[in-house]
Amino acid sequence: MSAPVTISIDAMGGDHAPDMVVEGVRLAHVRLPHVRYLLFGDTRRIEPLLERYPELKGICQIRHTEESVSMEDKPSQVLRTGRRTSMWLAVDAVVKGEAAGVVSAGNTGALMAVSKFVLRMLPGIDRPAIAGLFPTERGETVMLDLGANVECGANNLVQFAVMGEVFARAVLGLEKPTIGILNVGAEELKGNDAVRGAANILRESQLPIRFHGFVEGNDICAGTVDVVVTDGFTGNIALKTAEGTVKFFSGFLRHAFGSSLLAKLGYLLARRALNKVKLRTDPRRYNGAMFLGLNGIAVKSHGGTDAFGFANAVGVAVDLVAHGYNDRIRRELEHLKPQEAAAAQRVAGNG
Repeated sequence: MSAPVTISIDAMGGDHAPDMVVEGVRLAHVRLPHVRYLLFGDTRRIEPLLERYPELKGICQIRHTEESVSMEDKPSQVLRTGRRTSMWLAVDAVVKGEAAGVVSAGNTGALMAVSKFVLRMLPGIDRPAIAGLFPTERGETVMLDLGANVECGANNLVQFAVMGEVFARAVLGLEKPTIGILNVGAEELKGNDAVRGAANILRESQLPIRFHGFVEGNDICAGTVDVVVTDGFTGNIALKTAEGTVKFFSGFLRHAFGSSLLAKLGYLLARRALNKVKLRTDPRRYNGAMFLGLNGIAVKSHGGTDAFGFANAVGVAVDLVAHGYNDRIRRELEHLKPQEAAAAQRVAGNG
């Protein structure tokens, strides 16, 4: 049986909190019975919800606060005045050692700012990155950064590659994940200085990383590599484009199958196959973006998700804790730093 793990929860974060959050914890408990929870938020709203589920009585503890972070709050404002909010207190519980990780469906910018301020960065990491999972033809692919860093240098991308590789091993269970840098072409001469520099450093590195090289946009869903590395500007556009495309085709199919009696009959005949497609592409299955590079486990759930999606985000946090994600990152970075510097010097000399 797995050792007990405590996760702190921002119970007031998300469009449908705290109802969705408590229901999500209940669903997570079915798969992860060894996990305990600290729920930060308004006791008057959370306690009646917990009373519906007797199985949660012994594994959940409420930490009362009446303050919370709204989706409209600016990160700078939260940093100045938000120390008593449910989000801040949930993150702070990780620093105090009361919890092994934190999960919130609240304001993304505020959560990133608070997590970076409270948890600090891992030694050797310059910037945090947001990592998430994409469904592919071959299974699942990790992609980072998804929006934390609009501009990145070569060393930032190399650090993202290291963090993404460890993430893939911890969450996807891959022994030797392949790494690719997103570019406008697969040729070595394509792209800007940052992607070319990062590729050169990874090729010269002696790290046990399987570097594939450059990949293009169509390689993401093809599953050409297990980890796709990019800057936050490009990654966020790719993410939103994929989400929009799924919604477009889902709406198009609903309209098409409801357009006539014959179409409705066709839907009945194809319903089983369509449900398989729906399950495979359900964004709730991939809910839970990790803030990589922080000195602590922090997972961001989509603000509009339901209980099933939130439970999956909790699962991501527990997986990262169970596999000692941050300890692995520290070990990899110890090997990377001298090799990164030597490779950069060789690249500069060749230039």
